[in-house]
Amino acid sequence: MGIFNRTKTAATTLAATPTTPAAVAVAGPGLGHLTGDYTIDTTHSQVGFAVRHAMVTNVRGSFAEYDGKLRLDGDTPANSSAELVIKVASIDTNQAQRDEHLRTGDFFAAETYPEMVFRSTAAERRSGDSYRMTGDLTIKDTTRQVVLDLDFTGHATDAYGVDRVGFEGSATIDRTAWGLTYNAALETGGVLIGEKVKLSFDISAVKAA
Repeated sequence: MGIFNRTKTAATTLAATPTTPAAVAVAGPGLGHLTGDYTIDTTHSQVGFAVRHAMVTNVRGSFAEYDGKLRLDGDTPANSSAELVIKVASIDTNQAQRDEHLRTGDFFAAETYPEMVFRSTAAERRSGDSYRMTGDLTIKDTTRQVVLDLDFTGHATDAYGVDRVGFEGSATIDRTAWGLTYNAALETGGVLIGEKVKLSFDISAVKAA
């Protein structure tokens, strides 16, 4: 199964690219033919996040550089697995000064810990096209368990004969559990940055030949 709203590179949908699907299959049971190894197509995927800012709104961002691989078992979802490796220096919140701050030791310490890694440890089908994947998320030198809720959005064979699958997913984590504790008090009360971070994943993956 897959991991993780669209990036600058993913602003063009599949329908507008040379890889327009020749046929799209409806998601559902009986997906044994999807069993195999897949690689995340980063030009049509996104790893994003949102966090509360100044107690009144959300800052949204994404990571531009990452690699991921999936092992799908359509008949026995519990045998499925995933790995995602993110280059934290590629963080983009649409504000350069903020991005630079996020790369420092106050947050990700990108020079010392250049990668953030997710590796699944368990997977299950909940109902219909909904799945759940549990795994270990490592940020800096801390590893904690996270749970991803996933929806299988379909599969297709594109104009070049490449098999694709799609997933959308989300998870909510407490950033302080990974040592990302930086904050600042507001004069009006409260803090500048929320502790809860909402992760979002919009994934297109291609099957290995």
